[in-house]
Amino acid sequence: MASQGYLRRPKYALAAPFLLLLFVYLVMAQGGGGFITSELVNKAKQLYGESIANKLQNWGGLLGKSEQIKELDKLARINQYFNQNIAFVSDIKHWKKEDYWATPLETLASAGGDCEDYVIAKYFSLIQIGVDQKKLRITYVKALKLNQAHMVLAYYAQPKSDPLILDNINPKILPASRRRDLAPVYSFNGLGMWLERMRGNSIKMGDPNRLNMWVDLLVRMEEQGLQALLEIK
Repeated sequence: MASQGYLRRPKYALAAPFLLLLFVYLVMAQGGGGFITSELVNKAKQLYGESIANKLQNWGGLLGKSEQIKELDKLARINQYFNQNIAFVSDIKHWKKEDYWATPLETLASAGGDCEDYVIAKYFSLIQIGVDQKKLRITYVKALKLNQAHMVLAYYAQPKSDPLILDNINPKILPASRRRDLAPVYSFNGLGMWLERMRGNSIKMGDPNRLNMWVDLLVRMEEQGLQALLEIK
């Protein structure tokens, strides 16, 4: 009996690479999730173990299915996905650092993060499925009820419009004018930085590469095989 059990193993060993290739093909056929290549999956498995493959499959599937839907539906779907699948954990507890901006891969692998990590994952996911980065700003705010710094993702349908706020504290997407619990401080995306002097009014300050945390994040994303997310459409 022991020898029969041994003989069965090569079948599974042969099946595993085939299933991995099949998974990669299916994800790549889904458009927005096409950046999840076999190289990325294998590299992620080396860093984070076998379980990351399923997480990448789910993320890639979400992006593929979301690419052709209406833009507001994209916001809702991506916002809900990360709010539901990522547990809030402080940087001190999670990364043993005062402040750390995790890459989307690190956030998915650990299934945890703080407000910055939610926002970063949502930002790059939305860009990957066709939302113009000009419409998205990573925004530092003060959460007035909590009396602490916080980060949200703001979506501007038009440059001067009242932005919609994607948040992990309040999962409902609302216009900034209805988020009286938040006081904006500054915002940025891959194109620039803005000083948020008051609601609906901002002053462009310059290049986001002045932010060391942002530059470090982009470098780690490239090292982890997420170059496709950095190729802004």
